[in-house]
Amino acid sequence: MKKIEKRAAMCLLLAGALLLGLAVFCFRFVVDGGSWAAFPSNRHLYNKQGVLIGGRILDRNGLVLSETADGVRVYNDDRTIRRATLHAVGDAAGNIGTGAQTAFADKLSGYNLVTGAYSLTGQGRNLYLTIDATLNRAAYQALDGRRGAVGLYNYQTGEILCMVSTPSFDPAHPPAADEIEGNDDYNGVYVNRLLNATFTPGSIFKTVTLAAALDNLPNVTTRKFHCDGSLKIGGTTVTCTHAHGDLTLADALAESCNVTFGVLADEIGADKMHEYTEKAGLTGSLSVSGIPTAKGAFDFPANDSGNLAWAGVGQHNDLVNPAAMMTYMGAIAHGGTPVLPRLVYKSTTAGGIPTSLNPKHTGARALSAETAKAVGDMMRGAVTNHYGEDRFPNMQLCAKSGTAEVGADKRPNAWFAGFSRDPDHPYAFIVLVENGGGGSAVAGDVAANVLQAAFADQ
Repeated sequence: MKKIEKRAAMCLLLAGALLLGLAVFCFRFVVDGGSWAAFPSNRHLYNKQGVLIGGRILDRNGLVLSETADGVRVYNDDRTIRRATLHAVGDAAGNIGTGAQTAFADKLSGYNLVTGAYSLTGQGRNLYLTIDATLNRAAYQALDGRRGAVGLYNYQTGEILCMVSTPSFDPAHPPAADEIEGNDDYNGVYVNRLLNATFTPGSIFKTVTLAAALDNLPNVTTRKFHCDGSLKIGGTTVTCTHAHGDLTLADALAESCNVTFGVLADEIGADKMHEYTEKAGLTGSLSVSGIPTAKGAFDFPANDSGNLAWAGVGQHNDLVNPAAMMTYMGAIAHGGTPVLPRLVYKSTTAGGIPTSLNPKHTGARALSAETAKAVGDMMRGAVTNHYGEDRFPNMQLCAKSGTAEVGADKRPNAWFAGFSRDPDHPYAFIVLVENGGGGSAVAGDVAANVLQAAFADQ
């Protein structure tokens, strides 16, 4: 009798393990089935050369960016558009991980839980990206061969209208591997700098320190600060480009005074600086239609006032992901709560029948509505009083420049970040020009060209 009981117990354990394993498999099948089906060795979706058999990629306006013809992946006729949309569309070899051909292969194939990757026509689906290809072309041309990234999205809907990363190449005529290796012109060409890289932010990070100061330092908006061009904080000298003299908080943001923001960071303290950086979404990873972004990294030393001051200025060990900073700009514009960026506009069958829903998603509150307005007002003042309203006509632009030091032997990275308060053009943006020099002069000019194209196109 005891043997029977033991065997029965063993059978129950095995049955339980089987059911648990089946449950895990079903869960993974629902969650990861599309990725399994889109594996490059699946001959239902890829030919022997590894080229995706079906599916067309289009921009938001219906411009075809990529499709398969006669077993070969073909791209838009415009060479500049091909280069400008490389990191959004991808290449036939699948080296660009953020490209739709790789990241959204399951959507292109028409995969679903019922029929899998089977298709009666074999044509796959039409996948419309949120990007505007002509706006991407304008951004690519504005970068003018320099390494960097440009991102622009609608902070009301989350739709990314512009996503450009350089260097790039023509996916219709890709360079050979030996051409890329060791060639500085192609340094980091496979990396989407907007989504998958991090960089020293420099003074654009002062918008985070500003928010923390507004919430935690009494009477900070009525205080007077003084800058002689440098100040020793905790044994470390914090320097500015020149002596700014007496400043209000708004003046300090417009003039990008390191001394003032170093003092503020020291007064705010390491714990609060970390808290506000985390709330801003700069330490985590975003999911852009399922594509994870790189996580930022920040070090706010509690027992080192000097390096804490430099961290509050956007230097020290600060590293930010451009897409995360763009989303934070959107949060400021959107009353403190970010609408998360996305790349998939819609998908349809080959005959045009819609096959997906792509609702907007909001993230956790980054700052209060009151603080968001105050930060936005000061960024608006920086444009009208410092960067020049004539560079951004009729845009109601709020912005902050950054010139991030990256090493004594290299030119600084140039940044320009911000948003428009024009209700008809709810755009937040980020521009990075690696080793470009001055943020306002260099990245600001790129931003002006892209924004003018965006406003003209809508």
